[in-house]
Amino acid sequence: MLATFLIGLREGLEAALVVGILVAYVTRLDRRDVLPRLWVGIGLAVALALVIGATLTFGSYTLTFQGQEILGGTLSLLTVAMVTWMIFWMQKTARTMKRSLEGGLDRALAVGSLWALVAIGFVSVAREGVETTLLLWSMVQSFGDAPAALTGALLGLAVAVVLGWLLARGMLKLDLRRFFAWTGGFLIIVAAGVLAYAIHDLQEAGVFPGPFTEAAPVDAATGAVLVGWAAFPFGWAFDVTGAIPPGSVLATVLQATVGFMPRMSWIQVVAWILYVAIVGAVWARRQFAPRTPATTASTAPATAPASTAPAGAAEPPAASSTAPVLSPQGEA
Repeated sequence: MLATFLIGLREGLEAALVVGILVAYVTRLDRRDVLPRLWVGIGLAVALALVIGATLTFGSYTLTFQGQEILGGTLSLLTVAMVTWMIFWMQKTARTMKRSLEGGLDRALAVGSLWALVAIGFVSVAREGVETTLLLWSMVQSFGDAPAALTGALLGLAVAVVLGWLLARGMLKLDLRRFFAWTGGFLIIVAAGVLAYAIHDLQEAGVFPGPFTEAAPVDAATGAVLVGWAAFPFGWAFDVTGAIPPGSVLATVLQATVGFMPRMSWIQVVAWILYVAIVGAVWARRQFAPRTPATTASTAPATAPASTAPAGAAEPPAASSTAPVLSPQGEA
């Protein structure tokens, strides 16, 4: 529940911020008449996520065991790719997301088409919805405890909706930059665990060589797959199922937080280490890189005129620099 709660909270808050930006901008333009179209697009995005989740959950039952493992492993790899892209996308575009969304709305309003506004709402939320669905489905497959995992995700989404509403109302201030930074780091660990489980599925299906295939090194006397350095690269890296039984509380907590399983193959361990080392290093370098000071703003005269806009120009709204909901990084 803890892992899926944090995922639901982060992904839900991303979607809530996007919706808040769109609704706030339409309201500021005094175009409340287009809000129903915007909500239609957002509703379609949510429906798409639910349909994908239902299709994956119930459609996989009609497959053979090998087919289920191949489907689960492939979709888990896709999930890892999407999560990785989303982490770096947030780092790169968070500062300009508000401006980008408002620019898209301006173009849609200029066209005046019903479907253009529906598309803005749909596209803006569908990305987070599909990513959340795939990630939660992969984690449910990994944990094997769907009720607890889904309960945690729903609680996280519910809290995200409440936080988004409070931010939009100005009733709550939250350091969004720090929130998304540390949850991004947490998602890297989660994605590494999903990657390890994807490899486990594909090894069970025989797609990748491993302990379940003929490539596995075996003990000549017992026929059991070797464990440890002698088993490298297609055997078991370790097996602590005697100390940490699979399905136990400790095993579930470790798998949900760091992707640890009581028995892992060498390919799983190497993939986990490489993913965390490479993706984590890139994330940390971007996250903690020194920021270039805004020299233009700092050198501006302290006694600048109250307004230099031409007559008739719209005055910039003060809310855009103070309302946390308008900037997912907590900055103007």
